[in-house]
Amino acid sequence: MAITLLCKDPASPNNNSPTLYYDDETDTFLLQSWIVQDKSRLEALNVPDHETVVEFPKRLFEVLPGRDEALAMKPIAQK
Repeated sequence: MAITLLCKDPASPNNNSPTLYYDDETDTFLLQSWIVQDKSRLEALNVPDHETVVEFPKRLFEVLPGRDEALAMKPIAQK
């Protein structure tokens, strides 16, 4: 299994978050970001108990992989 760092928010005050990773074993993306804890915002989203919500600034879209780059990533079994 390899979890690959794809991008970090260049404007993050401590350069740790938000951060996007790719997990080649599960063929999924992991987003490290700020946990939404405001109950009124969470209630408006109807989030199941087994899920959580994170938020990130729109400036992260400047460094996220594009559609073609993201779809080209392969799980470990296909490498």
